Amino acid sequence: MAALVATSMGVVREVLGDSVVDEVDEPIVDYIANVLADQDFDFGPPDGHGIFDALGELLIDARCVYDREHCLEVCAKLCEKLGSHGIVKPKQAVRSLAAPLRMNAGMEEEKAPKKTEYIFDAPPLSSRDKAKIERNKRKEDRQREAQYEMHVAEMEALRAGMPPVYVNHSNVGGSTIRDIHMQNFSVTVGGRDLIQDQTLTLAFGRHYGLIGRNGTGKTSLLRAMAQHAIDGIPRNCQILHVEQEVTGDDTTALQCVLNADVERVQLMQEEARLGQQLKDLEDETESNQSVDKIKDGLDKDAIGKRLEEIYKRLEYIDADAAEARAASILAGLSFTPEMQLKNTKAFSGGWRMRIALARALFIEPDLLLLDEPTVVTDILHLHGKKLHAYKGDYDTFERTREEHLKNQMKAFETNEKARGHMQEFIDKFRYNAKRALLVQSRIKALERMEHVDAVVSDPDYKFEFPTPEDRPGPQSLASGGQKSRVAFAKITFKKPHIILLDEPSNHLDLDAVEALIQGLLIFQGGVLMVSHDEHLITGSVDELWAVTDGKVGPFRGTFKEYKKMLTT
Repeated sequence: MAALVATSMGVVREVLGDSVVDEVDEPIVDYIANVLADQDFDFGPPDGHGIFDALGELLIDARCVYDREHCLEVCAKLCEKLGSHGIVKPKQAVRSLAAPLRMNAGMEEEKAPKKTEYIFDAPPLSSRDKAKIERNKRKEDRQREAQYEMHVAEMEALRAGMPPVYVNHSNVGGSTIRDIHMQNFSVTVGGRDLIQDQTLTLAFGRHYGLIGRNGTGKTSLLRAMAQHAIDGIPRNCQILHVEQEVTGDDTTALQCVLNADVERVQLMQEEARLGQQLKDLEDETESNQSVDKIKDGLDKDAIGKRLEEIYKRLEYIDADAAEARAASILAGLSFTPEMQLKNTKAFSGGWRMRIALARALFIEPDLLLLDEPTVVTDILHLHGKKLHAYKGDYDTFERTREEHLKNQMKAFETNEKARGHMQEFIDKFRYNAKRALLVQSRIKALERMEHVDAVVSDPDYKFEFPTPEDRPGPQSLASGGQKSRVAFAKITFKKPHIILLDEPSNHLDLDAVEALIQGLLIFQGGVLMVSHDEHLITGSVDELWAVTDGKVGPFRGTFKEYKKMLTT
């Protein structure tokens, strides 16, 4: 048998070519050779149709041949070559029976009784049973609500545990942190695994965009990184996670940014305090020549020495340039000089988020983690508890991933067909003593065959906004625990004439935004939306209105033209 398999393998290589065979998985090639070497294999007519019927689909899916016509040609050559090696045996003549034979001869003539069909007629539910079902439903709702509240509490606890990040003046000349390697890490929240056994390398200077469906664990991953809870992040690596706007209070926007340099603030406060003490000491000295100390025991020499140290340190950290740098960062985020001097409580949530971003840029951490950025150079896709890295922006990611999914689907189908061929042979001849060696060979080949994961697609989102005229019916929205989805769910129950949306794309993943656009397009009522999402606006509204200088009016142009107007 081994000699036949070796001969068969040689013929396969001769007909297909070494370059083609070397590109195919070894278990598939072994399987083809073993099938052709099987002494009971029915080759059929000499035109190779027997080989085509048994292996044609596998040869095409494994890319051993170009198409069906090429496959028939190859199968004919295989049949011819195998015949020259004596592997293709002539079929035995078919012997006719001398007389007709009844296949049911000797069997009982009685008809088999039909199985009795049972029809279950359930009694109608009593009012007591209905009340019990309703109680169970309310109990399940309370349990789901409690689980959601527990999840919110866990998120708040994680946020409260974030280490403070401030300007670090110890790394003069730039950070020493370069690439970050996180190996074999998992992220778990509330006993639920969000990410499992993943390895991730962040290259120095690259901008990565982390994307994925709501609830997959994107924010949890960022928080775990900010807390240095993942092995591989250097302890001296300064990480800043910007996920909330600054608190609105009486602090000006400019001072709020400057306060991120804690050492500078503390040195300047100490300088002011010591300066006042020195002035008080000089005033007392003029009135009483014997007084050379003040209440806390410091004398003029000690105060002067400490002030000298403070001045040197302020000069070392370039404190005089800090205000100009903070103002420049705010200006780059569209803050006018007048706006920079306004209290933070005077700004909306969107502008306070810009102040938080300005603080982050002012601090210059080793690693900056942002929610919903607009510019990235690489994509990290979180899907199915796994992280996949892609080079390029989001458009490149979509094209690359689509091609990857097509190849994965094709590889999966090829793999499944090859496995099916082998398993079918194993199941058919498992208990056949003559085929024991062949069965064992197939089993080993099946075990060696590399596993290919099936393509798992996310369920489609669907947003429906019924009008008051619509008949009431059940509505479903994915991820009901998400606050944004709850808001949309409320809309569907109210059946409004006009929908007012304030930044509706916040906290929605990209697929959900696309579904929201489709839902708004088919909504028959009116829509008034405030948004900074260009894709959402251009895809779902008919007219733009701009708020300028305390007035609201229509903007005659596109969103791109409006952006261009703001920059000129």
